[in-house]
Formats: sequence, structure tokens, C-alpha cells
Amino acid sequence: MRYDVITLFPELFGPFLNQGINRRAYASGLVDVRLWNPRDFADGNYRRVDDRPFGGGPGMVMQPEPLYRCWQAIRAERAEAVPSPTVLFSPLGQRLSHPVVAAQAEGPGAILVCGRYEGIDQRFIDACVDTQLSLGDFVLSGGELAALALLDAVARLQPGVLNDAGSHQQDSFNPALDGLLDCPHYTRPEVWQGPAGAVEVPAVLLSGHHGQIEAWRRAQRLRTTARWRPDVLDAVRAAGALTPQDERTLREAGDPPASKA
Repeated sequence: MRYDVITLFPELFGPFLNQGINRRAYASGLVDVRLWNPRDFADGNYRRVDDRPFGGGPGMVMQPEPLYRCWQAIRAERAEAVPSPTVLFSPLGQRLSHPVVAAQAEGPGAILVCGRYEGIDQRFIDACVDTQLSLGDFVLSGGELAALALLDAVARLQPGVLNDAGSHQQDSFNPALDGLLDCPHYTRPEVWQGPAGAVEVPAVLLSGHHGQIEAWRRAQRLRTTARWRPDVLDAVRAAGALTPQDERTLREAGDPPASKA
């Protein structure tokens, strides 16, 4: 798959693409990332890409023409019979979630547009953008961090990127876990001298009994989700993914039973 990133700050991506486990995806070409600076498509000695907003107001707005020329160059280079989507990172967009990432991970890639300043001229958005994505209900200085988040999430789902091929199936929100949050994890030492004294690893994890371990992990996923993301638990319930045993576990943990309405 190929991702073309339109950004005024391509240097932000260098360290990310060359570090960590996910670098395997980029180095091998599983996820081909190409960076494009709209300044390279702007006119004049100063390569200006922004201007004051019509109607007044604070900040600057990215001009449509340099973005459009950049976008056209990408389209020409990709030369796709069926054009891949153009994605803008914006507070208006759909929340970036596991289903969105999973769909991207199985697709051909996309053109990612990273806005800056007060925003992008709406005419470019109307003409070229297919979908908008958001990290959440807050505003960033630009779309680069959101683009990095998407690239990271997509890369780790590619075959051979993680040491264990099934590792991502144990992640929070994965359908393999019915969309629940992940359970707590422990490693050596078996007894840790923490600030409150000695803390032991849960005994079941040392038992070697795989059935009991998996039952414990399921219970912990349910309780963790109920505590930290009750909205996610509601969605899992609504999908019919909870068993009678799951509901008993939640009642024992103090979670209210599902509504019968």
C-alpha cells in the first residue's frame, strides 16, 4: 500500500519512519510512505502557501492552488485506475478507531492532507477531499501528528511487522477480543518492591493452566472496560458479544446489568 502525505513539515516524519518495530513496514515497502511539500508547488521567491482569511479574523489560511497542484502531481504519479481516497485530518472528521484503521490496513493506501494555520481553503476540500478523520475532540497545530498516528496503527497490522503475527489480535478494541479493552500484563520479577510494599504477580498467571489464565484475562478485560470505557462496554453488549458468564463477572465487579428496555 502507498501513502502520500501532503505536509509543510516533512522533516517531522523522518525519525518516525526509521525507528521502532514499525520501521519494518516502511523499510520493506509494505507501507510505502512518500512526503510532499506544497511549497514546492507554490509561486514566487517565497513559495507562499497561505494568506489572510476573507472576511477577517485571526490566523492564516492555506491557499487552494499550491495544495491542488501538489495533489495533481500525486494523482499523476500514482496513476490509479480507481483513485485511492484523499483524507484530511480535521476536527470535523470521523473519529479514528480500530475499524477505520483495519479498513485502511486492507486497502491500497491514501493521500493524507495535513492542514496547518487556521485551516485549509474550503474550495480545495470540496474539490479533492473524500473523507475527514479526527483523533478526538481537541485541536492540534497541524495534521502531522494525526497522520503519524494513522500510519503507525496501519503499519502494525501488516504481516511480518510485529514479532508475533497474532500480537495485534490481543490489542484493545480488536474484534478478536469482542472489542473490549486489553487486560493487565505482568513480567519479572514475580514480587516487586513498590512504593506500597511487596506486590506479587497474580497467582493464576504462574499456574501454567491455560484455561484458567484465559478465563482470568477475559474477566480482567471485562472489568477494565467497565471501569474505564463504559461506552465501549455498552457497544459490546449491544452487539450481543457478552455471554451469561461475562454478565455474572460484571455483576460481581459491581457493573450494572444490561438494560431490558
